[in-house]
Amino acid sequence: MTFIKSQFRHPDTPKNKLGYTSAYYEGALSTLCAGCGHDSISAAIVQACFELDIEPHKVAKLSGIGCSSKTPTYFLSNSHGFNSVHGRMPAVTTGANLANRDLMYIGVSGDGDSASIGMGQFAHVIRKNLNMVYICMNNGVYGLTKGQDSATADVGSVSKAGSVNPYQPIDLASLAIELGASFVAQSFSGDKDQLIPLLKAAMNHPGFAFLNIVSPCVTFNNNPGSTKSYQFVREHSACTGKTDYIPVMVPITHSSKEGETSTIELHDGSAIQLHKLDNDWNPEDRLSAITALKKAEAKKEVLTGLLYINREPIELHQIFNTTDTPLNQLDEKVLCPGNEVLKGINEGYR
Repeated sequence: MTFIKSQFRHPDTPKNKLGYTSAYYEGALSTLCAGCGHDSISAAIVQACFELDIEPHKVAKLSGIGCSSKTPTYFLSNSHGFNSVHGRMPAVTTGANLANRDLMYIGVSGDGDSASIGMGQFAHVIRKNLNMVYICMNNGVYGLTKGQDSATADVGSVSKAGSVNPYQPIDLASLAIELGASFVAQSFSGDKDQLIPLLKAAMNHPGFAFLNIVSPCVTFNNNPGSTKSYQFVREHSACTGKTDYIPVMVPITHSSKEGETSTIELHDGSAIQLHKLDNDWNPEDRLSAITALKKAEAKKEVLTGLLYINREPIELHQIFNTTDTPLNQLDEKVLCPGNEVLKGINEGYR
């Protein structure tokens, strides 16, 4: 058995506008368990970046600790990367973002990394509206430490060992909306048709974009009784609506009635089916989004799709009024303007 990834590619493999094939966006060979949902998410990130014509060297991927936090090794090998300590990925991402605002930041975390030791950092990076894509690969267990229930495990969920979880779960999607996240979506690792467009939309969102992705652990949490198993999610998935991403070109306009399904032709000649939701659902209404999540929870459903979006968010650089030039590119004359300028700044605080 070899752990060396084959470099062979068909000569007619499609290329994007930058001249890259999708292979250029891949990473090392995954060492996660065969069938792990995390690998499907990595593949979706690869495809989203390929389709968006993103230059890999303009991406920074950061993570904490856990099975999910290993995945940046498996995608975008030509990007910047940093594996931080448990639960501290948001702080490291904040520092990197403030130093260089020109990069796209993709933070990868897990339910343990985000909802337990990293809960404080998760909450504060949301309220600061850091311009980043925050992906939580949620499987309800600590996979690296042999399958203990995490803080997102549903009450009554049965572990592989047979124990029943007695605690109420932390709903990260609802929490993100309540804390003021400007983009919140939820999906399933096995549904690439929904996941890829959501990732593309998140990557183009000018602010904090959170994706909570149910990603079954095939080793410790794919057993009967688990609410994070493949079978349970497939049987209890409820989509908020048809999802697609349309790049910035000549606007496509269309009018339809509530509850109506229409076929829309896109710029590339392909078509999508749009289902216009009824008036009781509005992804720009925080209360409506939270209510929909709670209704789905009561029905034991996993609500997927774009849950909430704020189209005019104020991200951290706007709050701090930082310079348009990345801080790591400023020279000494700008960073050290002299004693007189420093006195003026100090006087402004008196």
